[in-house]
Amino acid sequence: NEFNGYANEHPLWGMPYALPNLNENKRLILDKWLTAGAVMPSPDFSNAEASPQITHWETFLNQTSNKQRLTSRYIYEHLFHAHIHFNHTPLDEFYRLVRSHTPPGQPVDEIATLRPYDNPGAAVFYYRLRRHTPAIVAKNHIVYEFSDQRLQRYRQLFIEPDYHVSKLPSYATEIASNPFKVFAAIPPDSRYRFLLDDARFFIEGFLKGPVCRGQIALNVIEDQFWIVFFNPDQQIFTTEIKFLDSMSDYLQMPSERGSHLNLLPIWTDYWRQQKQYMASKQRYFKNMQSHDLDHALTYLWDGNGNNPNAALTVFRHFDSASVEYGFVGKEPETAWVIDYPLLERIHYLLVAGFNIYGNVGHQLSTRIFMDFLRMEGEDHFLAFLPASQRKAIRNTWYQGMRAELDTIFKAPMAWLTIDSVTGYETENVQSELYRKIKQRMGDVLPQAKQINQCGTKNCKEKVGTDLNAYTLKTQIDSAMQKLSRIKGRKLHEFPEVAFVRIVTDDPDQSFSYSLLRNKAYKNVTSLLSDERERSRQDIDQDSLTVVDWLAGSYPNFFFTVQVDDIKQFIEQCRAIDTPQSLDRFVERFGVRRTNPAFWDTADWFQQQHIKQRPLYSGIYDLNRYGNL
Repeated sequence: NEFNGYANEHPLWGMPYALPNLNENKRLILDKWLTAGAVMPSPDFSNAEASPQITHWETFLNQTSNKQRLTSRYIYEHLFHAHIHFNHTPLDEFYRLVRSHTPPGQPVDEIATLRPYDNPGAAVFYYRLRRHTPAIVAKNHIVYEFSDQRLQRYRQLFIEPDYHVSKLPSYATEIASNPFKVFAAIPPDSRYRFLLDDARFFIEGFLKGPVCRGQIALNVIEDQFWIVFFNPDQQIFTTEIKFLDSMSDYLQMPSERGSHLNLLPIWTDYWRQQKQYMASKQRYFKNMQSHDLDHALTYLWDGNGNNPNAALTVFRHFDSASVEYGFVGKEPETAWVIDYPLLERIHYLLVAGFNIYGNVGHQLSTRIFMDFLRMEGEDHFLAFLPASQRKAIRNTWYQGMRAELDTIFKAPMAWLTIDSVTGYETENVQSELYRKIKQRMGDVLPQAKQINQCGTKNCKEKVGTDLNAYTLKTQIDSAMQKLSRIKGRKLHEFPEVAFVRIVTDDPDQSFSYSLLRNKAYKNVTSLLSDERERSRQDIDQDSLTVVDWLAGSYPNFFFTVQVDDIKQFIEQCRAIDTPQSLDRFVERFGVRRTNPAFWDTADWFQQQHIKQRPLYSGIYDLNRYGNL
């Protein structure tokens, strides 16, 4: 249907790049399947391990006290998009939490609504767990685990605390779209700890959800940045009941008004509310005492020493994004420090409140509001730096555009001059803060790296303890990290996400790496900023992150390297400075779309993904695979 338009627009071009044919054996498998009627296997709903757990969970979620009903509503609105996995069940078996007309014990009759907080339209409905049967694809596979320990945690957070729910909140949009009003009865500390327990899941929700598919949506964030969270064990005013109750009217989000085309009056209202919230925070900030740097860092959550969700790294891959545990790559230009109101608003703006069928006005208002949320997280980070250097650092993040924003949206800025943290010992205070934050995270960071590599906190148990294999892997790691020294224009034609397979003499032992290109921008506030609008100064700051696992859901290119050729691979890659040298490099090590070995290579990476992250893996999307 699209070819005639393509041919008219580009009459001198050839056919669009396709992919190689399947081999004869695989083609015959498809032929036989189609001849037999393309019958799909029926999902098995009688899993012996899952059934009692489903009963247990549905019993908990459908208890009738107001306290339980409000708790269940909160859980549902935060997990409606999750692929839920039960303990001790097959790794490819997932469920969805839905609202149903029918009670437990009967077939699920799902109530379909645009958003999870929309009125279910039934006086009585039930929370049910429904088997998720579509193929699992990496780009929207967001996993959440249910277990006995999880259920006990929910009771500890939501049921055991002493609070009273006198009346259940309405489903009217102006109320339902504001979680600070709907769930005001639930202690903010409980809500925050619920989100922190699985912070990566909630950040991944907006990175893998429909709101963040495409360049215009994703250019609201940097290509690489770190995320940490305020410590729930410290007294922080933004999680106090009194503060949140007084601010709930100012924390309303654009989804309240649905789809709209006239943005100006709407943004006048929302900016007024946002500015009032910022001014209120500033009044609290003025009254805060100054803290020594080491003591100030205790206000950052360290995951209690065993939760890797405390430190996260986000990578933007032009028109897609991914999140990894821990602090990955070199020190980033920016970082976010997230508190409870910010984390909750990110979820309700970009996941729960995003209407994939909404018009351009809805999408644009969501995009603009996310600008404010990003700046809020970045400003929290700046608050840990000396007042004398905050504004200069902040201005480097938004060269040119920040001044325009300050003119249009004049925000309270007095906090920039208030010193809240003292005790810095070096001139490069941002780098010093990064080092201190790493020290604060302690054991969480090595645990995070292990999970990225093999899906568990202890990779040795999973991959064995073969000394020769370990030594070889260490040597390859050291060599591959030399690629991270490449900067600037040499990366200009490099793919956003490239997977590398290192083939050894052992046919059963190959190693995988990801090369992630990080582009530099003077600012990320322009809706349409792209590669063509970046200056020479921006491009000269581009960098490459090398990790020894598969990161991202949309691989843009594959490389295959024999272990004895690693030195040549690195040298030739670092020597790229012209289209011709890039072509020679790709010709030797690349797997173009036209390569007959394409599918075997893609299958190997797919199996490697399953091996590394068995629960969290899914089918890669190859629609963005280039041909260099």
